[in-house]
Amino acid sequence: MIFANPWVLFLLLLVPVFAWLRGRSGRRAAFLYSSVSILKGITNISRSRSGAFMNFLRWLAVIMFVIALARPQIPEGETTVSSSGVDIILAVDLSNSMRAEDFTLEGSRVNRLEIARDVMRKFIRQRPDDRLGLVAFAGMAYLAVPLTLDHDFLLANLERLELGMIEDGTAIGDGLTTCINRLKDLEAKSKIVILITDGQETVNNIPPLTAAEVAKAVGVKVYTIGVGTRGKAPYPHINIFGKVQYIMGEVNIDEKTLTEIAQLTNGKYYRADNTEKFFEIYQEIDKLEKTETKIRRYSRYQELFVYFAACGMVFLALEILLSQTIFRTIP
Repeated sequence: MIFANPWVLFLLLLVPVFAWLRGRSGRRAAFLYSSVSILKGITNISRSRSGAFMNFLRWLAVIMFVIALARPQIPEGETTVSSSGVDIILAVDLSNSMRAEDFTLEGSRVNRLEIARDVMRKFIRQRPDDRLGLVAFAGMAYLAVPLTLDHDFLLANLERLELGMIEDGTAIGDGLTTCINRLKDLEAKSKIVILITDGQETVNNIPPLTAAEVAKAVGVKVYTIGVGTRGKAPYPHINIFGKVQYIMGEVNIDEKTLTEIAQLTNGKYYRADNTEKFFEIYQEIDKLEKTETKIRRYSRYQELFVYFAACGMVFLALEILLSQTIFRTIP
């Protein structure tokens, strides 16, 4: 048995102190006499032990309540799970160019972020034993989800990513550096970054190749994916009448830099120019090396506080009942 709030148990040390202090002061006198001489001659007076028994019930109830506040628990469902030993961070571009709707999903036209989200969602579900994280970048980069085995939490935050939530731009170097900072000190057998972008570096904070050099130095493998059709792609635009119009724009992906990043870190560059290719890329990346390790964790706990609280209530109710019946005092 363990306690969720073990510090509460220190209150038990105060129980005997308060009991002793209360015993010293005693109960308030029911009658006041000017002299005890009037009681002389009364024989066979025995001291009742009912008071001690009633106090015992009261302090026992207090002890039960203190233990209940400490939240006793029994770990249940201890599981030993296999882990691949692979830590993966998914880095996704949220720049405005990801609005281009040059992909289809279930027969409907979707933008690049939506297709990337759908592919990543399936990829996450295929790797339940990996620690996965999520980085979003545009004009700057931020960590959306730290490395975790809680993939439900990861998927929920993946759904929250929206275009326009970050200052526009394409800071590939910043996005990659944010991923590296989360991976560099870990002891995983394989540390992977899967970086998705549809453009080229426009924010000169950290050069992408400099970030790639750092990734190589700390043993991080980077897989880069250039997303977008070849040539021109339709970009949605709201006209003055509030209707959506599509404007064809050039697709400019810095494939040279993305290839160099991948090669420098022992990874690989992919070009996702259609929906089928995008899914195939993630299927191929899913075949990354896996080193089996063991992780022990507790999945759930049985809470016992209710039993101790119930015992406390029983002892308290018993004390009140006895004090009003068998051990009733007058007045």
